[in-house]
Amino acid sequence: MRKKLLLTLSLVIVISLLLVACAPAPPTDTGADEAVTALEAQVAELQDQLAAAEDDTTVTDLEAQIADLQAELAVAEEAAAAEPEAEPVTIEWWHIQSDPGPHQDANQAIADAYMAAHPNVTINITILENEAFKAKLTTVMQAGEPPDLFQSWGGGVMNEYADAGLLRDITPEIQGEWGDSFGAGALGVYAYNGKQYGVPWDMGMVGFWYNKDLFAQAGIEAPPETWAELLADVQLLKDAGITPISVGEGDKWPGMFYWTYLATRIGGKPAFDAAYSRAGSFADEPYVQAGEKLLELVALEPFQDGFMAATHNDSEAVMGDGQAAMILMGQWAPEVMRVNSSSGEGLGDALGFFPFPAVEGGAGALTDAMGGGNGYAVGVNAPDEAVDFLRFFTSLENQILITETGAIIPVVKGAQEALTNPNMVMVYDAVAAADYFQLYYDQYLPPAVGTALNEAVQGLYAGTMTPEEVAQAVDDSYAMEIGE
Repeated sequence: MRKKLLLTLSLVIVISLLLVACAPAPPTDTGADEAVTALEAQVAELQDQLAAAEDDTTVTDLEAQIADLQAELAVAEEAAAAEPEAEPVTIEWWHIQSDPGPHQDANQAIADAYMAAHPNVTINITILENEAFKAKLTTVMQAGEPPDLFQSWGGGVMNEYADAGLLRDITPEIQGEWGDSFGAGALGVYAYNGKQYGVPWDMGMVGFWYNKDLFAQAGIEAPPETWAELLADVQLLKDAGITPISVGEGDKWPGMFYWTYLATRIGGKPAFDAAYSRAGSFADEPYVQAGEKLLELVALEPFQDGFMAATHNDSEAVMGDGQAAMILMGQWAPEVMRVNSSSGEGLGDALGFFPFPAVEGGAGALTDAMGGGNGYAVGVNAPDEAVDFLRFFTSLENQILITETGAIIPVVKGAQEALTNPNMVMVYDAVAAADYFQLYYDQYLPPAVGTALNEAVQGLYAGTMTPEEVAQAVDDSYAMEIGE
């Protein structure tokens, strides 16, 4: 698998250089130079035909065509000489693919290909780990200096930046072929109040990634489909001397996934809609029950040693090294656990996937999904070239190239054909089958509410907050943010 990924990546620059030549040129490109080149080629072709001509009529006709083209060529050459050179442009691009590997390398290769075809453009890439990215982005946003292109999950966080006038409206550019190339649902995540502020490049869901070999060692024949079955499997794994679950609760958001999914399974879409619209509350019974169910799991002590201080990458490394049986994580997990594993190979064919189990008696369906994707928002002062690069980055060909690294679930129509990993196909199909898809709460809700949620849920794991207190803390924060 590793050799295949490296071979795929080695083709990125070569193919992308060919593709970028066909991409829409930024406004500063020298169209007159291109006209000169095209006319010179036509003249050369006719001159070859003239040399091979045998009858006078053909010769006369070709000489006339050549004379006309040479007159056009003279005009084009004069225009090219008068056309000013393209002004230097710098694009500041921030992303969080901080783990060395094919995905990070593919991003660099695509940027290199674009710069090679547009010599006046320099793309400065800033790579930050997730938490460091959020902290630094908050700082520059408060200073009113957003990057030109930066990682975004859409939702309330992006909407708040839009309300503050920190994002560029790219609605005119997204109209037509570029916008039509995306699935409408994924594209809509980066729209707000009728305006488009960014585009997606990956869309998936959170679910359980598990080690098939460790499940077999514990005598578990099939993944659990209900919460009761999950708890029973956790006990079977503990009895077999296997750590059931890896979680990086030092980063807070990984543990929040459990609470959000339990609320989704217990209350379904109606519970969230009621709380969000204020017809109900985030302190309503489904949210309290979510905390109670989570405490059932916590009571079994299923997590790896030191999980309260572990980061997301730490927890992925535990999985990748075969030291835990499960992790609740998004579509990026296989690649992150691979690059963080001691071997650099991860679990390979031993890795499996199953949806978050149903909660007995809950209003939510097993097919309801919680998750989201990755995309890029555009800073308010971004140059036109930044939008053009984003168009190139999300082209079908480049979506396919990154999909083939195994790192993403693509959003551009047609790119899903590059999905070959059975687990990633399963995620793609599960997203497609979801009647209710809930964006991560800490991104969908206003930023302050997301922070309050993550911190409160961490209190459940630490034993410092009750389920009622967690639900009330979330609701209090939301009420404050919307001005109740």
